[in-house]
Amino acid sequence: MSRKRRSFEAGHQRKYLIVIDDTDECDRAIYWAAKRAARTKSGLVMLRVIETEGRNQQWLGVADIMKAEAHETANASLDKYSGRANGIAGITPERVVREGVTSEVILKLIDEDDDIGILVLAAGTSKEGPGPLVTNLGKTAGTFPIPVAIVPGHLSDEDLDAMS
Repeated sequence: MSRKRRSFEAGHQRKYLIVIDDTDECDRAIYWAAKRAARTKSGLVMLRVIETEGRNQQWLGVADIMKAEAHETANASLDKYSGRANGIAGITPERVVREGVTSEVILKLIDEDDDIGILVLAAGTSKEGPGPLVTNLGKTAGTFPIPVAIVPGHLSDEDLDAMS
């Protein structure tokens, strides 16, 4: 169970949590969350998860190189999207890189930071469905510790401006 949210207490500020990945629709989540955060005087937290499942620990030297490369890629992605959020709304997001299973990392971060009040995801528009994260979280949404905002991946900047 998650701790009490404290974002409206003195010395705290509500934060929107955005999971950064390599999908096209990720930009839609960034755009909406940045606009919404600016309008509500909130902060942004960008989380990039490095999946560790399936790593062969037998080859530690290679694993270390792969881990360093994954962190470098994660930070480059956060640089890109942090710049995007700043350009959209003048907000400099907090940046978090964690290793593990994405859904578990999300829940742990929410539990650690009691100012995170809304998780923002973007739904894909492909025939395969909205994406694995949206699909998996949809199954447990009734027990999730905070509200989840799902931004449709097909919406334009103008559409999102009207909704943020």
